[in-house]
Amino acid sequence: MRTRYVQACAAAASFVLFTHAIAADGPPSPRQERVNFAKGASSATIKGAIKGDATTDYRVRAAAGQKLDVRLDGGTTMIEFNVLPPGSKDVAMYSSNMTGNRVYSGVLPADGDYAVRVFLTRPAARRGESSRFTLSVGVSGQALAPLPASQDAKVGGSAYHATAQVNCVPPYASAATQCDTGVIRRSRDGTATVEVRGKNNLVRRLLFVQGKPIASDATDPFTSTRKGDVTTVKVGSDERYDIPDALLTGG
Repeated sequence: MRTRYVQACAAAASFVLFTHAIAADGPPSPRQERVNFAKGASSATIKGAIKGDATTDYRVRAAAGQKLDVRLDGGTTMIEFNVLPPGSKDVAMYSSNMTGNRVYSGVLPADGDYAVRVFLTRPAARRGESSRFTLSVGVSGQALAPLPASQDAKVGGSAYHATAQVNCVPPYASAATQCDTGVIRRSRDGTATVEVRGKNNLVRRLLFVQGKPIASDATDPFTSTRKGDVTTVKVGSDERYDIPDALLTGG
């Protein structure tokens, strides 16, 4: 019995060491660097270098309604970047590798830290290649500030002015369902950020200006239609969100 016990312990220890080795051999977490603008400036230029599977997140603070401009110039065509919305670890709202264009310009749907993740493509990373690069990041335009709690009460101390459930087909869902939704109102005219959370816990942010959707944090383009007092936003070919006017304006 003791022999079997010793063998079982040895096997368990080997499994722990094996799984630890797998984790240790995975790609390193992105290095974090804050993008700061000089006084009076709205853009910055960063010169750097990258090698292998190292990545860097250049974090820039911006607000809903502002425009983010990014340009990446590198010494190789194998260098790319993603733009990640606030709170995202891996899901991007733009990927230069997917579009073939190392330039991004878009209106932002929410407030927070956006990350510009610079990396080498997988083949180049596996070969241990390196590249110098120049990254330009700019934020422009007027921020759409949230209504203060004195004008529109917040829900339970959260950032939301209201919560509800809306009809939706969230990312990677196979059928229509109900999604938990929060709204950050920025005016009483239907200007607001809507955050929809599906059962898979992925969040989709949509920015409305005067009741019309103008931006999202999805990589796919969106379209919208109206029926009665509901705006249906369709993202790509699969996602759909039914947003009532009352959620945007407060009724």
